[in-house]
Amino acid sequence: MARFAISGPDIFDGVRTRRNAALIVKDGRVEGIAESVDLDPDLPVERLDGGTLAPGFVDIQVNGGGGVLLNDRPDVEGVRAICEAHLGFGTTSLLPTVITDREEVTFAAIDGVRTALARHVPGCGGIHVEGPFIALKRKGAHDPACVRAMTDEDVAKLCAVDVRPFLITVATESVTPEQIATLSRAGIHVSIGHCDGSYDDVMAAIAAGASCVTHLFNAMSQLGHRTPGVAGAALDSPDVWASIIADGHHVHPAMVELALRAKKGENRMIAISDAMPTVGSEGQVFELGGRRATRNGGKLTLDDGTLAGCDISMLDAVTYLVRTIGLSLEEALRMATANPARLLRREVDRGFLKAGSPADLVWLRDDLSLGRLWLHGRERRNEKTTRPAPAHR
Repeated sequence: MARFAISGPDIFDGVRTRRNAALIVKDGRVEGIAESVDLDPDLPVERLDGGTLAPGFVDIQVNGGGGVLLNDRPDVEGVRAICEAHLGFGTTSLLPTVITDREEVTFAAIDGVRTALARHVPGCGGIHVEGPFIALKRKGAHDPACVRAMTDEDVAKLCAVDVRPFLITVATESVTPEQIATLSRAGIHVSIGHCDGSYDDVMAAIAAGASCVTHLFNAMSQLGHRTPGVAGAALDSPDVWASIIADGHHVHPAMVELALRAKKGENRMIAISDAMPTVGSEGQVFELGGRRATRNGGKLTLDDGTLAGCDISMLDAVTYLVRTIGLSLEEALRMATANPARLLRREVDRGFLKAGSPADLVWLRDDLSLGRLWLHGRERRNEKTTRPAPAHR
């Protein structure tokens, strides 16, 4: 593959924003970042008009896209369709997410992701298993008939899974600290979510090896002045990551701002889409565990009004964080690239633009629309147009 450079935009490399610089790509990987004035005059240069060049987005929670829900199509073609839909919005690495369901569906999804990784399906970056080991009280839109406690047999089966990265969301009511420790030692990233546990319960889970909290504030015990709950433990622990949904529906913007200010530990917040099949699709209705979910004004709900995942891409989340929350573009991009890569301990192959990194790139125009996209140094063209950020709710 030819060696070339991209110049013109600011370059966010996962750590900081570089100006008056050029990104050099060779054989599909980042060779380095140089001052534009120092480029070899014989090097082909792709000159772009302003904006920001950044690593492709990394999304650790994607239930569906392109009209496909992973639970309904837990195979390699389902994974491919979901990844393809999100590539159109700049996500170059995602964790297809299987939510609470029967064991055979969960393991079919794991097998589908394993095959996708073996076949190098573009965009597939691991697996996220969200449930069934959650709290019934905080099930959200998950199927209550499938919610259950984790057994030692479950632990053995999960530890035998060879797919990496492997993220699992569990509740302290359904999983013991000893089980968390075993999963963590096996290289599985354990996140606490859909949980009604106490602050002390969650801190014990963190001490055992849990490293993240799933969609902060949603489906968890809330922050109280005498009962800090799961949310309080997430904010108070400097070593724990916290993912958050920035869509204007799941979390009030004031609470997003509060979390960003209050979270202990530098750069420990992660943006997620929690996307459903509607992303990259014109569909207005889909089935979720035998129940109808309806799209209305960027909001997805079951017939009883329960929120049923999200109708946003990571590009929407970044735009919302900048325009509504008031973050700098650098900080919003960090939440959508470097931070999730660091949680997964995969800084070498996603989330950063440094020597040896895959040249998975997004170019955002000054208005934050997606201008161009590269996968392993090859431009990927599509006819999709980006949507505006969700309105303030």
